Amino acid sequence: MRKYEVLLILPAEADDKAVGEVSERITKVLSSKGGEVTKTDRWGRRRFAYEVNKQTEGFYLLLEFTAEPETLTELDRVLSLADQVIRFKVTAAAA
Repeated sequence: MRKYEVLLILPAEADDKAVGEVSERITKVLSSKGGEVTKTDRWGRRRFAYEVNKQTEGFYLLLEFTAEPETLTELDRVLSLADQVIRFKVTAAAA
């Protein structure tokens, strides 16, 4: 298993319920493939450098997790279809 990070940007008006739903969805995908979320870090609301989807700020959420590389395809599909997610980026965590 490898270590990864995913940085998510949700709408600025996202409440704890919306953040929890997205976290739960990611946890479900990972656990179904044998992965595990190891750390959740809420960065909070931040202003964008430029407008994204007609929005000027968003709620940032960073998740660290372990998973097999094949799991990333499914995670990418789920996050792409999620209405609550404005943008996301999955990267390999520094060793």
